[in-house]
Amino acid sequence: MAFRFFPKSFNFFDLFEKQVSHAVEAACLFKEIVADGGVSEDASSRMTAIEHQGDEVAHKIIDQLNKTFITPFDREDIHALASQLDDITDMINNILNRLRVYNITVVDKNLVEFSGIIDQSVRAVSRAIGGLRNHKDGQVVFEACVEINRLENVGDAMRDHALSELFASARDPISVIKWKDIYQEAETVLDVCEDVAHVVDSIMVKQA
Repeated sequence: MAFRFFPKSFNFFDLFEKQVSHAVEAACLFKEIVADGGVSEDASSRMTAIEHQGDEVAHKIIDQLNKTFITPFDREDIHALASQLDDITDMINNILNRLRVYNITVVDKNLVEFSGIIDQSVRAVSRAIGGLRNHKDGQVVFEACVEINRLENVGDAMRDHALSELFASARDPISVIKWKDIYQEAETVLDVCEDVAHVVDSIMVKQA
């Protein structure tokens, strides 16, 4: 009777692509919600469902990592990638919860602009993740990571501009606190996207 001491290899790429698809879906929904102003019960439920789906994929990746002997790249990179992709969806969901808790019912031009940049950045993350499957797509991965870094810099400038505008015009200190929190969390999504790009860059260098 033969015994299998080590589990056979597992296709992590499928799970990573599925996980990032949930992040793209969350970013797209966030953009729609911000453009409409206010968070409906339906929109909140949809975002919660997307966030839970992302969590499930992240847990499956970690579970498979613990069971699999042969991995396509370093185990610590797989763990970091799964965690940080999950953070993107979590952060977008957090902003939505802030909007709901703070009872924001207006369309804010700065947040609309932020949502567009977040959507672009998450889609660039998706391109980078998709390129990991085939090393011949190295240029695609490189260009996507450069774009993610560029958009993070754009986000920094947008946050500073939005906060400067807020402090100069707002009269209600509670409103200042609310919007400062929202703008900073929006920029943090772009920071997390950049964190993913750094992990992807590291993977590509190690595989070169």
